[in-house]
Amino acid sequence: QVQLVESGGGLVQPGESLRLSCAGSGIIFSQNTITWRRQAPGKQRELVAAITSSGSTNYVDSVKGRFTISRDDPNNTVYLQMNSLKPEDTAVYYCSWRGTYWGQGTQVTVSS
Repeated sequence: QVQLVESGGGLVQPGESLRLSCAGSGIIFSQNTITWRRQAPGKQRELVAAITSSGSTNYVDSVKGRFTISRDDPNNTVYLQMNSLKPEDTAVYYCSWRGTYWGQGTQVTVSS
């Protein structure tokens, strides 16, 4: 059974950083594409970043240059390093496999 568990969210001020973690079981991250998605209140869930089995990454334009997705294969964990956070980054962040399996989400709030 595939399980994804996110952690690392919190309340930060604009310009600060957070690192989100997604720990997986029942799936080998290094053999799959794993995505980070987010959903802000009243908005649709959007794809933020993805990392493929080969390690290629891509990002939504709004986070390019600020967010970095990475993978720790021995620990079967995917990270999302978020720098220079903005209020519009406020959302619940989820990691996902195939858009079918989701974690419980972790809240990120950026506010002064």
